[in-house]
Amino acid sequence: MRIAHVVDSMEMGGAETLVSQMCHLQRARGHSPSVYAVLALGVLGERMQQEGFTVHSNVGRHLPDAMGNFLRLFKELRPDVVHVHNPTPAIYAAIPARLAGVPCIVSTRHSLVAPPHRWVRELKYALAARACDWIVGICDTTTDNVKNLRTVPRRKIVRVYNGTAPLARMAEEQWPSKAGFTLLYVGRLEPVKNHPLLLNAFRAALASIPTLRLWMVGDGSQRARLESLARELGIAEHVTFWGQQLSVATFFSAADAFIMSSKSEGLPMSLLQAFSVALPAIVTDVGGMAEVVRIARAGITVSPTDPADMTAAILRLAHGDAERSELSKNAVKAFNTRFTLEAMVDAYMGLYESATHRGRARRPADV
Repeated sequence: MRIAHVVDSMEMGGAETLVSQMCHLQRARGHSPSVYAVLALGVLGERMQQEGFTVHSNVGRHLPDAMGNFLRLFKELRPDVVHVHNPTPAIYAAIPARLAGVPCIVSTRHSLVAPPHRWVRELKYALAARACDWIVGICDTTTDNVKNLRTVPRRKIVRVYNGTAPLARMAEEQWPSKAGFTLLYVGRLEPVKNHPLLLNAFRAALASIPTLRLWMVGDGSQRARLESLARELGIAEHVTFWGQQLSVATFFSAADAFIMSSKSEGLPMSLLQAFSVALPAIVTDVGGMAEVVRIARAGITVSPTDPADMTAAILRLAHGDAERSELSKNAVKAFNTRFTLEAMVDAYMGLYESATHRGRARRPADV
């Protein structure tokens, strides 16, 4: 199959990492995946080009130009599938794909639509969804979220859990230098991730465990502000901001627990990567990440507004060797049975095939 993935950009991020991994596995299985970025090529896009993938960028910043460009590109490529990731790519590319005669169009919503709703964008998305064969939520929470908007036909909505390639556990001599129980955050440094909650909870836990450490891997608009907050809280010596990293295996291998403090969240790839190397998790009780932590029985969910609740969870894991060991076993088991890259790609290939063979198509079960 010729499969065209359409994304906002290929900068470092969860959805972008997922698309990159999908393309690698699809190519290994004999398909021809390509990527079209509405905006920037990004570091992941540059790496994919070096690996021999076709990656187009800056297809169009404004709707009329973008739709015209996508229509021309799809007529030239004649893909069997156009897979759009998140609302803007769907708005820009789904209708051109249908006009170009693409047999299968799939739209994946990678995040929640949290209040206050951006209704103009959602109405545009609803129009684009009419051109799509399937609308995919990446967990029950995001799937129900799309259903509750009542702007997309329910018969098109299906769940496919995110999956990821497992991280290779690195030898200790390759680890970053560490001392004491180490918490790891991997993700964007943006307001929705609610990092002040994490830093304040960490400061309180540090009073009980002076050797505690926090690693922040990722970059974003809030980095300078968060570094300043760490200094104000007197914890800067215990918090390391590693910035954006193309390879995160060494950090996951060395850490003792994964932590995320988001206000709103779909199903972050970094959580599944943590599961793949047996890291227990502390996450706020929001979105798909809380759903999956409960399903896997691989961590602790805490209030998204109460730092004391997160502090208690940090101390519980740091002191609870037996519980931590049990959560670690559960994490690996859940990953291997439910959240692998292969399971996710199999599910998407089933959706592609169900739409390209309409004469014998049946609605697939949620995966």
